Amino acid sequence: MRRTIASMRIANISELADISNYRIETVETSNPLAGTPERTAQCVIQGHARAQSVWALLARASGEIANLASTGVSDD
Repeated sequence: MRRTIASMRIANISELADISNYRIETVETSNPLAGTPERTAQCVIQGHARAQSVWALLARASGEIANLASTGVSDD
């Protein structure tokens, strides 16, 4: 059985400039083993160079959301 446990949406909000800003929106399902409820989070990644691989953006976005989930504060 397949079940989605989380999803992330990354959208460019700066007209595809060479150095761009991105809106990140996430949804995470509840996890009884970790004791976490279902939750959503949003943040903005600023100043990301589009010449990088999309995986660099995904890593940065994931780090921001993980930090936000654990501390309630976004570094970006």
